Amino acid sequence: MSAMDARPAPRVEPVDGRALRDVCGHFVTGVTVITSGAGERAAGTTVNSFTSVSLDPPLVLFCLHRESRLRAVVRESGWYVVNFLAGRQEKLARAFAGRDTAAIADVGHRPCSTGAPVLSEALGFLSCRLVDEVEGGDHVIFVGEVVELGLSGRARDPLIFFRGSLGALEEEPRGAHPIFDG
Repeated sequence: MSAMDARPAPRVEPVDGRALRDVCGHFVTGVTVITSGAGERAAGTTVNSFTSVSLDPPLVLFCLHRESRLRAVVRESGWYVVNFLAGRQEKLARAFAGRDTAAIADVGHRPCSTGAPVLSEALGFLSCRLVDEVEGGDHVIFVGEVVELGLSGRARDPLIFFRGSLGALEEEPRGAHPIFDG
Protein backbone atom coordinates (compact mmCIF):
# COMPACT_ATOMS: atom_id res chain seq x y z
CA MET A 1 0.00 0.00 0.00
CA SER A 2 1.41 3.41 -0.93
CA ALA A 3 1.34 6.45 1.33
CA MET A 4 -1.27 7.96 -0.96
CA ASP A 5 -3.59 4.97 -0.41
CA ALA A 6 -3.27 5.29 3.40
CA ARG A 7 -4.41 8.92 3.52
CA PRO A 8 -8.11 9.54 4.13
CA ALA A 9 -9.87 11.28 1.28
CA PRO A 10 -10.63 14.91 2.13
CA ARG A 11 -14.24 16.03 2.17
CA VAL A 12 -14.70 18.41 -0.70
CA GLU A 13 -17.71 20.13 -2.19
CA PRO A 14 -18.58 19.42 -5.83
CA VAL A 15 -17.05 21.90 -8.25
CA ASP A 16 -19.53 24.13 -10.04
CA GLY A 17 -19.25 23.73 -13.83
CA ARG A 18 -19.46 27.48 -14.49
CA ALA A 19 -16.72 28.19 -11.92
CA LEU A 20 -14.51 25.53 -13.53
CA ARG A 21 -15.07 27.11 -16.94
CA ASP A 22 -14.22 30.58 -15.56
CA VAL A 23 -10.98 29.41 -13.95
CA CYS A 24 -9.91 27.32 -16.98
CA GLY A 25 -10.65 30.37 -19.13
CA HIS A 26 -7.51 31.94 -17.67
CA PHE A 27 -5.43 29.34 -19.49
CA VAL A 28 -4.63 30.57 -23.01
CA THR A 29 -5.32 28.02 -25.73
CA GLY A 30 -4.96 27.96 -29.47
CA VAL A 31 -8.03 27.60 -31.64
CA THR A 32 -8.51 24.82 -34.17
CA VAL A 33 -11.17 23.60 -36.51
CA ILE A 34 -11.35 19.82 -36.56
CA THR A 35 -12.49 18.52 -39.95
CA SER A 36 -13.41 15.00 -40.91
CA GLY A 37 -15.23 13.04 -43.58
CA ALA A 38 -15.15 13.68 -47.32
CA GLY A 39 -17.46 14.99 -50.00
CA GLU A 40 -21.06 15.48 -48.86
CA ARG A 41 -20.23 13.92 -45.47
CA ALA A 42 -17.39 16.37 -44.66
CA ALA A 43 -17.92 18.44 -41.52
CA GLY A 44 -16.00 20.58 -39.08
CA THR A 45 -16.22 22.11 -35.64
CA THR A 46 -14.22 24.66 -33.66
CA VAL A 47 -12.20 23.19 -30.80
CA ASN A 48 -9.70 24.61 -28.32
CA SER A 49 -9.20 21.37 -26.37
CA PHE A 50 -6.25 20.09 -28.40
CA THR A 51 -2.81 18.90 -27.31
CA SER A 52 0.08 16.81 -28.49
CA VAL A 53 0.48 13.54 -26.59
CA SER A 54 3.59 11.77 -27.90
CA LEU A 55 6.34 12.23 -30.45
CA ASP A 56 7.05 8.50 -30.81
CA PRO A 57 4.56 7.43 -31.98
CA PRO A 58 3.25 10.84 -33.11
CA LEU A 59 -0.04 11.16 -31.19
CA VAL A 60 -2.37 14.10 -30.56
CA LEU A 61 -5.76 14.45 -28.92
CA PHE A 62 -8.80 16.67 -28.91
CA CYS A 63 -12.08 16.61 -27.02
CA LEU A 64 -15.64 16.87 -28.31
CA HIS A 65 -18.91 17.10 -26.44
CA ARG A 66 -20.41 13.61 -26.59
CA GLU A 67 -23.48 15.04 -28.40
CA SER A 68 -21.38 16.72 -31.11
CA ARG A 69 -22.52 16.02 -34.67
CA LEU A 70 -18.82 15.62 -35.64
CA ARG A 71 -18.43 12.57 -33.38
CA ALA A 72 -20.24 10.26 -35.82
CA VAL A 73 -18.30 11.65 -38.79
CA VAL A 74 -14.92 10.99 -37.11
CA ARG A 75 -16.00 7.49 -36.06
CA GLU A 76 -17.31 6.65 -39.53
CA SER A 77 -14.28 7.94 -41.46
CA GLY A 78 -11.59 6.96 -38.94
CA TRP A 79 -9.66 10.13 -39.86
CA TYR A 80 -9.59 13.76 -38.83
CA VAL A 81 -7.59 16.93 -39.47
CA VAL A 82 -6.58 19.48 -36.85
CA ASN A 83 -6.48 22.90 -38.58
CA PHE A 84 -4.60 25.57 -36.56
CA LEU A 85 -6.29 28.93 -37.10
CA ALA A 86 -4.58 32.27 -37.68
CA GLY A 87 -5.42 35.42 -35.71
CA ARG A 88 -7.46 36.88 -38.55
CA GLN A 89 -9.69 33.76 -38.76
CA GLU A 90 -12.03 34.61 -35.89
CA LYS A 91 -15.00 34.74 -38.28
CA LEU A 92 -14.16 31.21 -39.51
CA ALA A 93 -13.83 29.94 -35.92
CA ARG A 94 -17.26 31.36 -35.09
CA ALA A 95 -18.76 29.89 -38.27
CA PHE A 96 -17.80 26.38 -37.11
CA ALA A 97 -18.57 26.94 -33.40
CA GLY A 98 -22.37 26.64 -33.24
CA ARG A 99 -24.77 23.77 -33.62
CA ASP A 100 -25.60 24.88 -37.17
CA THR A 101 -22.11 25.37 -38.52
CA ALA A 102 -20.66 26.43 -41.82
CA ALA A 103 -20.49 23.81 -44.54
CA ILE A 104 -17.03 22.64 -45.59
CA ALA A 105 -18.08 23.26 -49.21
CA ASP A 106 -18.50 26.98 -48.36
CA VAL A 107 -14.91 27.54 -47.19
CA GLY A 108 -11.61 27.21 -49.01
CA HIS A 109 -10.17 23.75 -48.49
CA ARG A 110 -8.36 20.87 -50.15
CA PRO A 111 -8.30 17.17 -49.34
CA CYS A 112 -5.23 15.76 -47.61
CA SER A 113 -3.93 12.26 -48.34
CA THR A 114 -6.71 10.70 -46.22
CA GLY A 115 -9.40 12.67 -48.06
CA ALA A 116 -10.30 14.76 -45.01
CA PRO A 117 -10.49 18.54 -45.61
CA VAL A 118 -7.56 20.85 -44.84
CA LEU A 119 -8.69 24.48 -44.52
CA SER A 120 -6.86 26.66 -47.05
CA GLU A 121 -5.94 29.55 -44.78
CA ALA A 122 -4.95 27.52 -41.70
CA LEU A 123 -1.53 28.21 -40.14
CA GLY A 124 -0.84 24.50 -40.21
CA PHE A 125 -2.55 21.15 -40.11
CA LEU A 126 -2.19 17.63 -38.72
CA SER A 127 -3.98 14.79 -40.49
CA CYS A 128 -4.64 11.93 -38.08
CA ARG A 129 -5.78 8.32 -38.07
CA LEU A 130 -8.17 7.73 -35.16
CA VAL A 131 -6.54 5.25 -32.76
CA ASP A 132 -8.63 5.60 -29.60
CA GLU A 133 -11.80 7.15 -28.24
CA VAL A 134 -12.17 7.55 -24.47
CA GLU A 135 -15.28 8.70 -22.60
CA GLY A 136 -14.48 11.64 -20.33
CA GLY A 137 -17.54 12.95 -18.49
CA ASP A 138 -19.71 14.91 -20.92
CA HIS A 139 -16.95 14.80 -23.55
CA VAL A 140 -15.15 12.21 -25.65
CA ILE A 141 -11.37 12.26 -26.01
CA PHE A 142 -10.18 11.36 -29.51
CA VAL A 143 -6.56 10.21 -29.84
CA GLY A 144 -5.06 10.15 -33.30
CA GLU A 145 -1.78 9.20 -34.91
CA VAL A 146 -0.41 11.98 -37.10
CA VAL A 147 0.07 10.65 -40.65
CA GLU A 148 0.51 13.94 -42.55
CA LEU A 149 1.27 17.52 -41.54
CA GLY A 150 2.04 20.88 -43.02
CA LEU A 151 2.49 24.62 -42.50
CA SER A 152 1.09 27.48 -44.55
CA GLY A 153 4.53 28.99 -45.14
CA ARG A 154 3.35 32.42 -44.02
CA ALA A 155 4.35 33.79 -40.63
CA ARG A 156 1.13 34.88 -38.95
CA ASP A 157 -0.10 35.11 -35.39
CA PRO A 158 -2.34 32.31 -34.13
CA LEU A 159 -5.94 32.72 -33.07
CA ILE A 160 -6.16 32.30 -29.30
CA PHE A 161 -8.93 31.81 -26.76
CA PHE A 162 -8.63 33.56 -23.38
CA ARG A 163 -11.25 34.38 -20.74
CA GLY A 164 -14.10 33.58 -23.10
CA SER A 165 -12.83 35.67 -26.00
CA LEU A 166 -11.17 34.96 -29.32
CA GLY A 167 -8.33 37.14 -30.56
CA ALA A 168 -4.84 37.34 -31.99
CA LEU A 169 -1.63 37.74 -30.03
CA GLU A 170 -0.83 41.40 -29.42
CA GLU A 171 2.72 41.08 -30.64
CA GLU A 172 5.02 38.51 -32.20
CA PRO A 173 7.03 36.32 -29.81
CA ARG A 174 10.56 37.73 -29.48
CA GLY A 175 12.50 34.47 -29.55
CA ALA A 176 12.41 30.77 -29.04
CA HIS A 177 12.56 29.41 -25.55
CA PRO A 178 13.00 25.70 -24.92
CA ILE A 179 10.10 23.81 -23.46
CA PHE A 180 11.14 21.12 -21.03
CA ASP A 181 8.98 18.04 -20.88
CA GLY A 182 8.82 16.54 -17.40
